[in-house]
Amino acid sequence: MSYFAAAVVRDDSGWTAAEVSLRGATDIDEVADRLRDVDQEADVSLLFVEADDAYLVILRLDEGEDLRVFGSDSAYAEESQLGALLVGDLKTSVTGLDGDDEPRPVSTGDDESEQPVVDPEADPVGDADLLANLGISAQKLLTLCTHEGMMPADVTAEICQVLGCADEVEELREV
Repeated sequence: MSYFAAAVVRDDSGWTAAEVSLRGATDIDEVADRLRDVDQEADVSLLFVEADDAYLVILRLDEGEDLRVFGSDSAYAEESQLGALLVGDLKTSVTGLDGDDEPRPVSTGDDESEQPVVDPEADPVGDADLLANLGISAQKLLTLCTHEGMMPADVTAEICQVLGCADEVEELREV
């Protein structure tokens, strides 16, 4: 399975981005250490892991602590060793953000075209609220991840656009 892993870190001077190798990582703590190594002094560190144009995992550290993880689909844990490492321990499905099992509709302005937030084929897991204080609500993250035709790279680009680091991540892709 191929993957792209981009770290974006924010300190007093703004956002910077770096590609992160996850080869040889043996557990989620080692992945978190690699994210910390990008900038030990970062206020916020995010790692976007896109795999095979199908899965997205986002890891977040605040001041190097309190790892939070979101995965676009729990199936990633079954499909690859890296997926098992990143989302295999996540048991919290986020299909119903308020603890219910029914996805909430997203209004597109046209009542006839309301779509469920969560694709019935996908099973997002982890902390969908991990970007809320950065301008991406859990609802928005789930909508991005389950929107038909959106690839993980598209979701990362949308999030980074909101954060103000889209150009930095795009430069990593071009290398």
